Amino acid sequence: MENFITEEMRYEQAKKKAQNIKSFYCNLTCYCIVIPILIFINLKFVPQFQWFWFSMLGWGTGLLVHGLEAFQLTFFFSREWEEKKISKFMEEERVKQKNNNQL
Repeated sequence: MENFITEEMRYEQAKKKAQNIKSFYCNLTCYCIVIPILIFINLKFVPQFQWFWFSMLGWGTGLLVHGLEAFQLTFFFSREWEEKKISKFMEEERVKQKNNNQL
């Protein structure tokens, strides 16, 4: 099977990647603005219980995952992994079908 990607398809893929990176930077900007505000509010009004850590760690984890995806640094279940699995399953089906046809 030959990989056939038109110029329009390449453009759409590049556009999607750019939008994903832009979305990550917007998320990062919001994080950098909101978290210090939450820290201030927490320490100003309820300094005995530091609840801002929950927001900071939860949102920070999501931000990390978003960044890994945006910059295509996913190590598990990447597109390459998915394509290899699809190819493997398709080959298994071909072999199974070939064996069934021989019977």
